[in-house]
Amino acid sequence: MSEEVSFLPYEEALKLVGAVMEEEHIHEPDRRVLTVYDKNERELCWFDAEEIMAELAAKEGSLPKKEDELKAKAVELILHQIPAWAAEQP
Repeated sequence: MSEEVSFLPYEEALKLVGAVMEEEHIHEPDRRVLTVYDKNERELCWFDAEEIMAELAAKEGSLPKKEDELKAKAVELILHQIPAWAAEQP
């Protein structure tokens, strides 16, 4: 039985999220994750980088060529997918 995940409203996610960092997966060295940190530098959640890029490509039609634009669009997508439980962490 799967549990439905609810997401924070975008405006609330903007207030909560301090950074999104691309990092190596702790258990899979060839896998990259996008770790979301709050404004106090606490880890909130993470996303699979390949899945986010695939979702972004599907949404945009293609991935932006410029690295800065690609990162900005990936973060924007992530801000719409922050699980509500991330705001409830101590």
